[in-house]
Amino acid sequence: MLIKFRSMAVGADQKGGLTIGDRDNRITRMGFILRKYKLDELPQLFNVIKGEMSLVGPRPEIRKYVELYTIEQQKILTIKPGITDYASVAFIHENEILGNSSDPEKTYIQEIILAKIKLNMQFIDHPTVGNYFSILGKTLGGLVKRDRR
Repeated sequence: MLIKFRSMAVGADQKGGLTIGDRDNRITRMGFILRKYKLDELPQLFNVIKGEMSLVGPRPEIRKYVELYTIEQQKILTIKPGITDYASVAFIHENEILGNSSDPEKTYIQEIILAKIKLNMQFIDHPTVGNYFSILGKTLGGLVKRDRR
């Protein structure tokens, strides 16, 4: 179980699974601020301290989408999930991409998930200390750049 701050209204999961853009009416006002600065992820540091997660590793995915993974893609599930990864850096604006899509679910399944898996495989296949710290640096850099937007 991931520890996160609540950023969506109660029952939001019944109105759809994907968060689509900054204007998703399921996100609370405080949730918008938490998400904008990625503060909703901070409680996951407790998951790291408890040994359930790593700072770097594939982000956990919703079961509905994991069930679409091929046998080869399921390799991602064999390592400890993380707070950040190459995919988190590459798709820091994922909500905007989905918000601009005419079919967000289709875009997520046919484009984003596949790209994320490919990026996660890069780390899994080359789990070096250098890659670990490179991802942390890129994550911090992406958050600083995002804040300036």
